[in-house]
Amino acid sequence: MALANALQIAPGDLMRLPVPAPANGHTDSATDEVRLALMAVSRHRPGRQVAPVEVLRARVNAILAAGRECHQAEVGAALPALIRDVHTSLAAGRDVAELLDLAVMLHVQSASHWLREAGAPLDLRRENDVSLTYRLAEERDTPIALGLATYGVTRVMLAAGAFELAKAELAAVNVPTTTAESTQLAGMLALSQSRVATANSQGADAEAAVEQAVELARHTGEGTAYGLGFGPTNVGLWRMEAMLEIGDHEQVTVLADSLNPDLHPYRSRRSSYWRDYGRALARVRGRHDDAVIAFRRAEQIHPHRVQRDPFAREVLGELLLGRRAARWAGNCAGWLTGRDCRCSPSGGGIPASGTQRTWIGDGCRSWARTPPSRRVWWSRAGAGAGSASGERRVFHHGSITNAAGQRPLTLRSLLTYGTCCRWPATNSATAERVPG
Repeated sequence: MALANALQIAPGDLMRLPVPAPANGHTDSATDEVRLALMAVSRHRPGRQVAPVEVLRARVNAILAAGRECHQAEVGAALPALIRDVHTSLAAGRDVAELLDLAVMLHVQSASHWLREAGAPLDLRRENDVSLTYRLAEERDTPIALGLATYGVTRVMLAAGAFELAKAELAAVNVPTTTAESTQLAGMLALSQSRVATANSQGADAEAAVEQAVELARHTGEGTAYGLGFGPTNVGLWRMEAMLEIGDHEQVTVLADSLNPDLHPYRSRRSSYWRDYGRALARVRGRHDDAVIAFRRAEQIHPHRVQRDPFAREVLGELLLGRRAARWAGNCAGWLTGRDCRCSPSGGGIPASGTQRTWIGDGCRSWARTPPSRRVWWSRAGAGAGSASGERRVFHHGSITNAAGQRPLTLRSLLTYGTCCRWPATNSATAERVPG
């Protein structure tokens, strides 16, 4: 949120997936089918068949359970037809109240979640949450339906950067705490208020909202009402997310160590715990290996969420680059200290007299497969191109050298610019740029 504010763009613009998207499978085709279903429903032409409310209730419960158990492909396959069937049955005019409740649950707790995790465009999520779900909730006009719709719609508003609008929507809804179920919904709305306040850099308001949620969670315990999973563990997970947003990574790890994710009733939220724990550990010195383990546990529970989450992908990319840099540093250390480097079992090279061949590439390319513009070649001081006593090699970003009076050759230079290198066994080497 802070980065999006600084760049003056919507937070959703930072969360676009590359093309083709990772872990894609049939996700893109399923997203297109959901788009067509939502478009047809918005024009009151769902085009399917009327089904008994008991059948639709069972299908909605099944798809909600599949989502909570991280069966994303199953949800994506069933969602378009179920959306059409629910709205076709709703248009028939029978069991309207119960069908409206089912429709709100379907769009908030299944379609909205699935579209977000699939990396669907923001306009499609807006069509589902802001336009369609809110219309259904207003037609039902009960505190529960309006509360569920508000919970869903504020997530899309935050992604669009509409912080003040999200705050106003949450302030306008009033869910009573007269039953255990409604109390859990009220608790989730309090957590939503904390998220909006955090995004708006209103720390005091965020903490007050969290404290309200903590108090409600003491009364509810670990709950499952409306598929929300509200309870003490979920409050802790939301706190982790808020601390990540403000960059307090040390405190995230402290809080994570005090939580037991297995107490949460839903696998999808257990995966969120390990994913956010991994994101925090990756920012703590000396905990990178622990971060990899955390990400792996998250992926084992919910592969889709890790592989398609833009924040997790960014951190994993940084961890990968860090490991490569460390490997390159080890290979360079001998040369920089004047010692022989003999640490390249997989590297290839062009043999030359009197040289020790060493490779510090990216782990997947040999010298022969590395484009000439990306090679780093080294020569003994004073050796000419093609001489028998040394080698002159190409450096793709210009001349760097440790000769007197010129820019020193440093490990930073190697890690920044070099893909691979070879050098003599002595450290009296210069790097020269060959035209072209």
